[in-house]
Amino acid sequence: MKFILGRKLNMSQIYDASGAAIPVTLVSAPGNIVTAIKTKGNDGYEAVQVGEGSRNPRKINKAQKGVFKDMGNFAALCEFPADVSTAKVGDKVELSQFKAGDMVMVSAISKGKGFQGVVKRHGFHGGPRSHGQKHSEREPGSIGGGLRNRVPVGMRMAGRMGSDRVTVKNLKIAHIDPEENILYISGAVPGKRGTMVEVVGQ
Repeated sequence: MKFILGRKLNMSQIYDASGAAIPVTLVSAPGNIVTAIKTKGNDGYEAVQVGEGSRNPRKINKAQKGVFKDMGNFAALCEFPADVSTAKVGDKVELSQFKAGDMVMVSAISKGKGFQGVVKRHGFHGGPRSHGQKHSEREPGSIGGGLRNRVPVGMRMAGRMGSDRVTVKNLKIAHIDPEENILYISGAVPGKRGTMVEVVGQ
């Protein structure tokens, strides 16, 4: 199983052999370090835990420092289900495992949009622009029924939008820059610039 953690940089476009423009998202993935191995005997499942990036060691608690040892001051940790028979702590997860044309699944935290109304959050059409309604263009309308005396659970209403874990499948790696350790993934990837991105081969 192929996997790596990276950071979203920005969107751009590249051109294929026929001259067609391909929209791509640039993901910086200089490599990860295996920080722990999860086994069925100890943990009940098999997975590889990897660390990515670096941060101020003063902001790392003692429990994490005990896990990291001398491998680095990682900014983030993530687990991937994988065959643990060949992996060991301290191994480096390289970008070279991917190649152009590979299909990948990308997961990240989407952009936070704050408190939004029902038109933006759920795609409501709003009220009519005529027939005596003056300020109902973006209102939700009635939230109750004729005989109901409470709001049903799950009613779509205004609220906080974004900051959700989003997974996009069937994205293709359009190009790889091995010198700069950058993945060019066709299409859009969730998150803002600097968001940690999980790239998993399909």
